[in-house]
Amino acid sequence: MKQFIYDRNREILSCGAIRDEQAQLLAEHIEYCRAKSPYYAKICKDIPAVTAADSFDILASLPFTSKDDLAGNINQFVAAPECDIRDIAFSSGTTGAPLPIVYTENDLRRLAYNEQKAFIACGMTPLDKILLTCTMDRCFIAGLAYREGVRAVGAAVIRNGLNSLESHAGIIASMKPSIIIGVPSFLKKLGKFLDAEKIDHNFVKKLICIGEPVRGNDCQLSLPGSLLESLWGARVYSTYASSETITSFCDCEAACGGHLHHDLAILEIIDDNGNPCGPGVQGEVVITPLQMEGMPLLRFKTGDISQYFDEQCACGRSTPRLGPIAGRKQQMMKINGTTVYPETVFSCLEALPGIIDYYITARSNDGHLEQAEVTVSVSGDSGLTVEKISNRIAAAARVRLPAAIKPYDQVYQRIFYGASRKPVRFFIVDGREELKG
Repeated sequence: MKQFIYDRNREILSCGAIRDEQAQLLAEHIEYCRAKSPYYAKICKDIPAVTAADSFDILASLPFTSKDDLAGNINQFVAAPECDIRDIAFSSGTTGAPLPIVYTENDLRRLAYNEQKAFIACGMTPLDKILLTCTMDRCFIAGLAYREGVRAVGAAVIRNGLNSLESHAGIIASMKPSIIIGVPSFLKKLGKFLDAEKIDHNFVKKLICIGEPVRGNDCQLSLPGSLLESLWGARVYSTYASSETITSFCDCEAACGGHLHHDLAILEIIDDNGNPCGPGVQGEVVITPLQMEGMPLLRFKTGDISQYFDEQCACGRSTPRLGPIAGRKQQMMKINGTTVYPETVFSCLEALPGIIDYYITARSNDGHLEQAEVTVSVSGDSGLTVEKISNRIAAAARVRLPAAIKPYDQVYQRIFYGASRKPVRFFIVDGREELKG
C-alpha cells in the first residue's frame, strides 16, 4: 500500500530534485500502465523497459489520450481487479456523456493527500472550519475530495452541500466557518443574500473557488474575482481539477497560479499540433497523473486551455504553476477572425451591475463556432440596454456579439446546473437552426 504523507520540506524541493523524483515515479507509472491497463498494454507494447533516465523521453513519444478514447473504450482503461475498486464516480459530462471513473483504496488516499497539499498551500490549518457548498452525492468526486482533504489537514468540515441560500445562511450564522468552498457565481449570490438579510460573515477569511475562473491571464484577480473578494471581505483562491486525473492545481497564499503537485502529476501544455508550449503561452492542458491504480492515464488531454509559469513562486515552491483556465477547446468561438471563449464573456457579465442571469448560444457550422448571441436578464432599475451590454462585451472580448434582454424566468429556465452547482450557460445549436437566444 502506497503511503501519502504530507511533508512541508518536500514542498520546497529544488527544480533538480523535483525532476529526479518525477522521473522515477513516471517510469514506475508507465510500466504499471503497460502491465495492468489493457488499453495502454497495446500502446506501450513496443517501447523498451522504462527507467528514470529515459522516462520523460518515452512519455513524449507516446500518443495523447483523449476523452473520446475514454468514451469508446472505458473498460479497457480499468487497471485494477473489480475486488479492489472502492469508489465509482462520473466525470462531469459538461461537453459529453458522463463517464464512470473508478478508484481503488490507494486512489482515495491519493485523493485526500492531493487536496491536503492544495489546502495547506492556500493557508488552511487545523483551526479552520470549512463550509462545503458542493455536493458529495450524485456520483460527483469533487465534494468527496474536498471533504477528505479537509480531514487530512485536520480541520472541521461542514457538509451542507447543494442547499438553499437560506440554509447556508443559517449554517454560516450558527457555525461561523472561516473558509467556504464553492462555485464563484453561487458565492456571489450567497454573499449578497447575507448582506441583504444583515447576517454577519466577517469571520469568513477565505473563499476557495471551484469550477469558474476568478483570475485573468496574468493571474491577478479578474473584476468578478475582485468583486467577490470585496463582497465577502475575504481572500479569494482558485483551484482547478478534473475527475479523470484526480489531480488539482490550487493557489498558494501568494495567489499567483495553481501549483503542480510534482509527486502526483506531470503537466504539459500543447498547441494545436501537439507540440509543447513554452511558459506563458496558452495551449491545451495535458496531465499524466502519477501513482494511480484504478484508471491510470498517460498524456490525458483535458480539453481545457491555459498556460503555465515556471519561475520560483514567492511562497518558496519551485513547481510549475497553472494559470487560469481560459476556456474549453470545444467551446472556442472564432468570430470575425477573433478567438473568444465563453468565460471571457461570462466574466464581463458577472462584473456588470444590473445583470441578473445570462447565457450564450453559439451556432456550429461544420464544427466551427462562428456566430453567437448573448441573452441576459436585467434588474428593472439597471438602465442597461442591448447596446450598452454589447459595448461592454466588445471592450472585454475584442469582438461585438449581438445581445438580447429577456425576462428572468425565461433566462433561468434555459440554464441548468450540474452536480457541482456550476451553471451551464453555453449552448451550441446546429448551423441550420436560428439563434433564438
